[in-house]
Amino acid sequence: MVAIGDSAISQLRRGVLEFCVLAMLRGDERYGFEIVRALSEADGLVTTEGTLYPLLGRLRKEGVVETTWRESPSGPPRRYYRLTPAGHSLLSAFTAEWTRFRDSVDRLLDTGALT
Repeated sequence: MVAIGDSAISQLRRGVLEFCVLAMLRGDERYGFEIVRALSEADGLVTTEGTLYPLLGRLRKEGVVETTWRESPSGPPRRYYRLTPAGHSLLSAFTAEWTRFRDSVDRLLDTGALT
């Protein structure tokens, strides 16, 4: 059996991680470690705090997420992230494009043709 290279899988994960995070924030706000934990439990979406926190910082600078600090019942205050209207728009646009892309790849993998 031929294995897919780690590099190819890493690139795929990196390419979609941002949008997975945005999707997790679509319905409710979450704090950073909660996002890390959920992603690490999802099959194939392994990530670390060292990957996620810089991503969340970039998303905040780009204006697609905003944050608030809240006291935690079990430790220091936590920074909670939520989507901005720009974040909702970005996620919606990605979702439409992803669906089209995924369907084309699925057709190629299933039949070897696009039609």
